[in-house]
Amino acid sequence: MPTPRVVVLRRRPLLAGMLGGGLGFARAEGRRFRIALANLDETAGVTLEGLGFTGADVRRGFELAARTLPIDMTYFNNASDPARAIANADAAVAAHVDLLIEYNADPDANAEIARRCAAARIPVLALVDPVPGAPLYGPDNRTAGRIAGHALAAFARDTWPDERVAGVMIGDLADPGAAVMDRVQGISDGAQELLPRLKFAQLDTAGQGVRADALLTKLLLTESGKLLIATLDDLAAIYAKNAVEMNRRQGDCVIVSQGLDHNIHGGVSEKKEIDPSNRASVVLGSVAYFMDRYGFEVLPLAIRMLSGQTLPHHIMTQHVLVTANTVFRVYPPFDIN
Repeated sequence: MPTPRVVVLRRRPLLAGMLGGGLGFARAEGRRFRIALANLDETAGVTLEGLGFTGADVRRGFELAARTLPIDMTYFNNASDPARAIANADAAVAAHVDLLIEYNADPDANAEIARRCAAARIPVLALVDPVPGAPLYGPDNRTAGRIAGHALAAFARDTWPDERVAGVMIGDLADPGAAVMDRVQGISDGAQELLPRLKFAQLDTAGQGVRADALLTKLLLTESGKLLIATLDDLAAIYAKNAVEMNRRQGDCVIVSQGLDHNIHGGVSEKKEIDPSNRASVVLGSVAYFMDRYGFEVLPLAIRMLSGQTLPHHIMTQHVLVTANTVFRVYPPFDIN
């Protein structure tokens, strides 16, 4: 069986095509497409993929992206309920949408959704979790982890070249999902590219980022050397930073996180950890997942499908490490705009 083709989209060329001549077919024909997004979960307080993004963040990204495109959007909330996801797919079919963007984690429900949409001749574009027969857009979790691990090791090599260095991962390490396991493996792989002997201790927050403070404080009482801290989410990074500062270990520790959600960066008027005015923070940076910008990446793909193009089987987010030096280039604050 041939290996599925995996493509990483670079953000600027895609957006340039979207806003320029890339949509010539649709505009020349004067046609508007009807596209439905069945979102994973828009319940207040529920975060997605072990990161700090919410379903509302994902939906808002689609709402903003659709403003400049020949698209009429319909939105459904799957509420992390497989039965509801199937019912929402039925509603999309009944509404005669041209394409369904499906964000649902249950494989059995996704197989049934694929069957019903195929019967109605409605194409599906899968978001994060695969749907049989549909192109998939989502994160490259192992690469995101590798970026963080490499950044930590490079910092240690350049800043503490002759010092003993230890590593620790902090996050929901008991999560059995492939995404978390891939991030963990990627962090180790990335760090060991430069520091082959580096091993990471693990501190499990059980999905509660606030626990990172107490867990790391306990470790700092016994670990006297330099410490590379990889957190699996931005909230854990904030509380790990608190532990470092309360124990006066700023000169011994550096943190790289995963997500780049609003827990850790913001506009000029907001006090956030990754900020141009906070370049001395022990939080070196966070690897961006851009879940709040999925709409800007996925809707042009949907239009390509509806225009008769065949997409690769798997298209991955382009992850980057964002620091205080680069955050306003990646996420320009509304205050500046």
